[in-house]
Amino acid sequence: MTDFFDIDNIFFETMGYPMSYLEFFGTVAGAIAIWLSAKANVWSWPIGMINVVLFFFLFYQVQLYPDMFLQTFFFVTNLVGWWRWTHPKKFEEDRKHELRVSYMKAKHFSVVFILGIAGTFLFGSLAGNIHEIFPGLFPKPSAFPFLDSFVTVMSIITTFLMINKKIESWIIWILVDAIATYMYFVKGIKFVSLEYLVFCFIAAFGLWHWIREYRSYPQTV
Repeated sequence: MTDFFDIDNIFFETMGYPMSYLEFFGTVAGAIAIWLSAKANVWSWPIGMINVVLFFFLFYQVQLYPDMFLQTFFFVTNLVGWWRWTHPKKFEEDRKHELRVSYMKAKHFSVVFILGIAGTFLFGSLAGNIHEIFPGLFPKPSAFPFLDSFVTVMSIITTFLMINKKIESWIIWILVDAIATYMYFVKGIKFVSLEYLVFCFIAAFGLWHWIREYRSYPQTV
């Protein structure tokens, strides 16, 4: 069973690329979860929990430590998001008695983005030195400490927006997914990189779908 979580345990090889069990099943679970999110389907949260557990082990083995820590956060927020979408307050309900989508105020969105940039520099500085602070746990230097930290910090912030079904979350996801696509490709986990490229398009679809959903609500809501 422990071999399943080893990135060197190969499931199959395609076009010369060795695909591990860990990368394949983690990626498939993530793709299903993000597609369901774009459709505002509540099952995106429990399926997302499978994805984050598998990716926790994957990112540790390719020295993307901020991304590894991010999976722990995602596990908790998947539980929170599942609860939040299925237990809205009375005035927040949509036709399915789930949380309805909504917009943020422009000034709130600006503040969120500025905080994300500040968090990136703080977390990136820590990630760049983590192999010196905890050499026993992290024997190799962090790869792309600031880019990886941007993905991590903005993913944390955007997850809270997703939990509250804010339409602007998809705008940030498009940017995060584009950076992650490049980063994972360079680190050699190319199936995950391809997944995040697909995520860019799914995020664009999610933005369009949520806007359409919002416009379908009665004007009095």
